[in-house]
Amino acid sequence: MATKVLVSEVGPRDGLQSVKRTMSLAHKTQWISALHAAGLQEIEVGSFVSPKLLPQMADTAQVVAHAKTLPGLHVAVLVPNLKGAQAAFEAGVHKITLPISVTEVHSLANIRRTHEQVFEEVRQVVALRNAQYPGIAIEAGMSVAFGCTLAGAVADDETMRIGHLMAELGVDEVGLSDTTGYGNPAQVGRMFRRLQAELGEKAGGAHFHNTRGQGMANVVAALDAGVTTFDASQGGLGGCPYAPGATGNIVTEDLVYLLEAMGLDTGIDVEKLLAARAVLAEGLPGEPLYGHVPDAGLPKGFVYADGRVPPETPARVGCGAQA
Repeated sequence: MATKVLVSEVGPRDGLQSVKRTMSLAHKTQWISALHAAGLQEIEVGSFVSPKLLPQMADTAQVVAHAKTLPGLHVAVLVPNLKGAQAAFEAGVHKITLPISVTEVHSLANIRRTHEQVFEEVRQVVALRNAQYPGIAIEAGMSVAFGCTLAGAVADDETMRIGHLMAELGVDEVGLSDTTGYGNPAQVGRMFRRLQAELGEKAGGAHFHNTRGQGMANVVAALDAGVTTFDASQGGLGGCPYAPGATGNIVTEDLVYLLEAMGLDTGIDVEKLLAARAVLAEGLPGEPLYGHVPDAGLPKGFVYADGRVPPETPARVGCGAQA
């Protein structure tokens, strides 16, 4: 039986918060439904944050309500503080992610809080969850874990120090995010092996950006280190508004193809994923979307890890002059 890998779609949050226009609620729900139909089992559908800061996320409660009607979907959101966590808990999400910057300068730029303030808020969020919402998972997403545009290089020991503190504060998992595309495969493999060795069952997944073209190489390095959960964004949408130079996430379509081609089972149908991409394009007309697989299509003879055979499609990429 093929090893299962969870692809967590973050486009409706990380992607949409990074574009200037606001996608309509109707398009958001249609897109999320299409992603679910393609086989996505976890989707980060939005962020409970001040609409003054991110008007793109103002309707997150309504998006969550829709996502909860989709059978078997694990509904995740990002929350920057206790107020956001309270709103997410009340909305009935399955998981929240707290953005925890490894460098304090990024924390100040991203959520306007010092490390001391952030750590105290994590304590309060965990306490609230434990007291009133015990079934909801809490992830600490470690931003700029591999390097920071604002602070520069980030030492492995510093990333691990913050990770240990999050585990001690009671979060359920600690993930590593390459927010600004500083990571390289050697560093990624080293850090995830250390994360798993030191945090055990609380070691979480990987969130890679493709700023310097290292995204897929970093995925392979993380796989070799034992990671089985990866964030990705359809069409490569995304970035951090408060991290200069942080361009889009790795492309969901390309990630799914890579994993399935390696014999790893994602449970996702690429053709249906491309149909969801069409919904995204309709909801954000003119917005650039990226990805190699959407352009080239699946190769002839491709078989999914679980034995599924996609319908034959015409080749979309030539291989030289016609005879």
